[in-house]
Amino acid sequence: MGVGCLTNEHGGRMIAPLVRFGTSTWTYEGWKGQVYLKDYPTSTFTKQCLSEYWQFQHNGSPLFRTVGNDATFYRPPTSRQLLAYREQMPEQAEMCFKVWEDITVPVFAPHPRYGQKAGTRNLRFLDAQLFRDLVLTPFREAQFQDSTGPFLFEFQRHDLSIAEFTTRLDNFFDQLPKEFKYAVEIRNAGLLSPEYRRMLESHGVAHVYNHWSYMPSLAEQHERLQETFTAPFTVLRLLTPLKMTYADAKKRAAPYTKIVAELPEMRRDTVTLIHQSITQAKPVYVLVNNRSEGNAPKTIQGLADLLGSTGSAVRE
Repeated sequence: MGVGCLTNEHGGRMIAPLVRFGTSTWTYEGWKGQVYLKDYPTSTFTKQCLSEYWQFQHNGSPLFRTVGNDATFYRPPTSRQLLAYREQMPEQAEMCFKVWEDITVPVFAPHPRYGQKAGTRNLRFLDAQLFRDLVLTPFREAQFQDSTGPFLFEFQRHDLSIAEFTTRLDNFFDQLPKEFKYAVEIRNAGLLSPEYRRMLESHGVAHVYNHWSYMPSLAEQHERLQETFTAPFTVLRLLTPLKMTYADAKKRAAPYTKIVAELPEMRRDTVTLIHQSITQAKPVYVLVNNRSEGNAPKTIQGLADLLGSTGSAVRE
C-alpha cells in the first residue's frame, strides 16, 4: 500500500485521505467533455457545475477533494453564496478561499478598477477587525466552517521589509480566531527568512509553497524554511511556470483543454512535499492552476500517477 495512495475495491489506486487535490477554480468552459459531461445552459454553467466537479474520477476513484475560490480575492463571499456552494459540495469536501485584497494589498496598484484608490496606500491593510467582520462573519452565519479549507492570504510583491511585514502579520494573526485555518502566500522571495518561518510557526499558519513566475522552486522554498512545515497542514499552489510572466503563461495555456508542456521539476517537488507532509500526519492541499501546464485536471492526474509510482511515495 502506498504512503500517498491506497487501493480501491476495483484494484485501482486511490489518493490517501490526507492528500487533497483540487483546481484553483472550477468554472472553465475548456473542461467541458473532460470534467463536465452534462449539457449546461451558458447562462447557468458557472452556478451549476460545481456539483459535477466533485464527480470527476481517475483510476476509478474521485480525484478532487478540495477546490480554490479565486473570486473572493475581489470581494468577500456572502452567507447566501456560501450556502449555495455547500448545496453542491459532498461531505468532507473543502473550499479554499482567497482573502479579500482589501486585507492583503498594502498599496493599491495604479489600475483603473481601483478608481480613486489607484496608487494610494491601503489604510485597511491587515485590519483584523475588518477581516473578522466582513470575511469571517458570513462563514459563521452559513455554518460553513467544516467546509472551509485554509484561507489563502496572497501578498503581491511589495516594498515592506522583512521586519515590518512579519511584525504586522504577527499582530494580525494574534487577533484572529483559531477555529479557521490560515495560509500565507508571498511573492517576494527575500521574505523567505527565519523570522518569517518563526512567525508563521508561532501561529500555526502555513506557508503556501507557490510555483509562480518569480519565486524559487518549491524545493528551494522548503530549504529556505529549514525544511520545516509551519502549520498542522500544508498548502501548495501550482500557478505558472518559473521565469514566465502571468500574461505569457495565460497565452501559452489558453483555452485550457490540454497539457501544453509538462513541468517535471514542479511535479517531482510537489510529490516530495506531499510525501513529507503526510509522513508527518499533516493534511496537504494541492491547488493547481491551468496556467502551470495548460490543463489543471490533467496535471493533477499526472501528480496522482507520480505519487502512486514513485518509490519515495509508495511502499508495496
